[in-house]
Amino acid sequence: MLVFGTQMHIVTFAFVSIEIVFFFYLVIFKLSRPGDKTTFLNIILLLLLITYNVTGGLLPDPNLPGSFFTQEVIAYATGFITPCYFPYYVYKGFGLTKLKFHAYRGVYFFLVIPYLIFVFIFWISNDLRNAQNLLVIPVLYAIWVIISLFKAIRYKYNNNFSSLEARQEMVVLLFSLTPWIGLPIIDYFKFGQAIEASITNIGFLLLFGLQVHRNVTQLRIEHGKLIESEQRLRSWNADLQDEVNKRTKELEKINEQKTNNFINLVHETKTPLTLIKNYLDEYISKYGSVQELDVIKGGVDKLTADVINLFDIERFTKGIDTYKHTRISDFSAILSNSLSLFQHYCYMQQITCFVDIEDGLLIKADPNAINRIVNNIIENAIKFTDEGGQIAISLTKQEDKIVFAVKDTGDGIPTELQKKIFEPYYQIGHKNTGLQGMGLGLPIVKKVVDGLGGTIAIQSQPEVVPGTTVTITLTQHTLGSNEEIAKSGTAISKLSYEYSYDTIADSEFKAGRRTLLLIEDNITMINFLLQKLSTVYNVFCARNGAEALKKLHEITVIPDLILSDVMMDKMDGFAFARKLAEQGRYSHIPLIFLTAKSTQVDKLKGLKLGAIDFISKPFSFEELSQKIETILDSINKQQKAILSSSIAQLQTLKNLGQEGVSASSQTKFEENCKLLHFTTREIEIARLIVKGRTYKMIAKDLFISEKTVTKHIQNLFEKADVRNKIQLINKLNK
Repeated sequence: MLVFGTQMHIVTFAFVSIEIVFFFYLVIFKLSRPGDKTTFLNIILLLLLITYNVTGGLLPDPNLPGSFFTQEVIAYATGFITPCYFPYYVYKGFGLTKLKFHAYRGVYFFLVIPYLIFVFIFWISNDLRNAQNLLVIPVLYAIWVIISLFKAIRYKYNNNFSSLEARQEMVVLLFSLTPWIGLPIIDYFKFGQAIEASITNIGFLLLFGLQVHRNVTQLRIEHGKLIESEQRLRSWNADLQDEVNKRTKELEKINEQKTNNFINLVHETKTPLTLIKNYLDEYISKYGSVQELDVIKGGVDKLTADVINLFDIERFTKGIDTYKHTRISDFSAILSNSLSLFQHYCYMQQITCFVDIEDGLLIKADPNAINRIVNNIIENAIKFTDEGGQIAISLTKQEDKIVFAVKDTGDGIPTELQKKIFEPYYQIGHKNTGLQGMGLGLPIVKKVVDGLGGTIAIQSQPEVVPGTTVTITLTQHTLGSNEEIAKSGTAISKLSYEYSYDTIADSEFKAGRRTLLLIEDNITMINFLLQKLSTVYNVFCARNGAEALKKLHEITVIPDLILSDVMMDKMDGFAFARKLAEQGRYSHIPLIFLTAKSTQVDKLKGLKLGAIDFISKPFSFEELSQKIETILDSINKQQKAILSSSIAQLQTLKNLGQEGVSASSQTKFEENCKLLHFTTREIEIARLIVKGRTYKMIAKDLFISEKTVTKHIQNLFEKADVRNKIQLINKLNK
């Protein structure tokens, strides 16, 4: 029964249809698993089977183009190619290593060559029957392959066929190959296309089915492993999440304990601070003030403000509002009342202050909260504006909003820092003043503004134009008939920082006194140390490392000792120490660091840079004074020792002359030393070696260690290219 008017039997057509479906399925499967090599082998097998069935089913056909000879050659070619692929297929797909010879050589000797001979005889004789006699060779070779296949399977499983996999492989492989032995017989006796297609395709389809079965089994195993891995990962993830939550809670608990301890510590300072402040104010009001009391009062006021800020930021962080915004405040009046203080500081700083305040602007807020906003924003503007700069303060109405804006001509705030400045404890240093705060002012202002439902915005592009504009927008309140305006909050009498940009006055220079260079950015600390130290020493002052280097070159004397802070603007203490070490004229000056940075890392860093001591703030002046005195006395002793050494050297030279050292030999000695490029110290040691002194005696004469003497003499040997003292003496006296 033929199909579509061709020579193809319906049975062959059915096999082709089934194999085409399998072929496309495997192609899709291969695309989803590119690394699966077995699937590629199956695709080739199905492609060869389809080609064999199509050519074997359609050819020969007089209705198709090509001669009878050509069509038969093509049909037989596909019939030979498929068996040629079988040994390679089972060798790679089933791991039968014993079939390597058949996969790479046997098929060429016993299938390809006989086919070429078959084609040649068929072409010469034009007798297909005569050429078919050669098919006995492929039949015999197929029997050999079957025997080799049996041996290869036994070798693979070590003669153990107890497993189902081994038995399946043996049966299916033998059954799939055996029908191909009968293919030449079927063709020779012309049993028909249907029988030929059934016998050959069923065997190979069984082989393909075994591979598919194994693939499915492997996929199930992999799927099971994936499920198991997923469950394991979920379990690990759950355990990890539990551990993270546990650790997070522990860290939160530890952090909360630290915060509570810190707050408790700060709280404990409030009572003594309150007592100190009140007793101090009472004493000043009764007996008047002096400079020392003013310094103490300024320190107490700053410490009190810092403690209040610490408490307030912690309250805000915990969601507790410090202020009760139930009263009505006159924003215009509060700002106007504060202006006189700010204008005074602007005048002292030579800053031009422009003011534009619209009267009668009310807001529903605690007056103290408004005071805090005004004081912090304007104070920051003064703090970061250079001498000769400008500040513009405005308070205006825009529809139902109050807009409070402060613009300055300072350095500006880089874009990447404009959000960070609202984070607690974050600070931007001021290049001119070195003023240090706690970084709590703006975070508290932000919390207050947020609590009032307002907004705060920063406008600054320092890379384009200097200056910063801070704009706060709040909702205006309309006074009701039964409402009253609250009294203004507590006004400040001075700013949180002491602004002083005057040139620091050095102490009066007095001959005979030792000289100190003091480097400190805090004006109060400089004045304190200057007042105490100037009674004994000549003291020169600088506000930072850069200014100190400049002053070193300006003054006519070289300081005996340098006292330096570490945290300073422009050039800090560590950078100053590095620069000092690079300058030969000043690198010998001893350096003491006075700083609040007292960690072990900071101390080691300072000592490695050449500092001889590291004194942490707060320090006792008596201790500092005694250390300065001890260091300077030690330097004085060293200088006396060097002087004594020089005198001893002169005496040695005199003795050498008295002992008969001629002027000519002395001249030769000095010339040889110069030719060998000896240093002054090395020449001194060479003279003593010539005189016959030992290492120990040289060390005693020159007030240096014996180890140092040894090092110098080794250098002498290297420069003179000698190995011992005798050779050195001969070379120097030559």
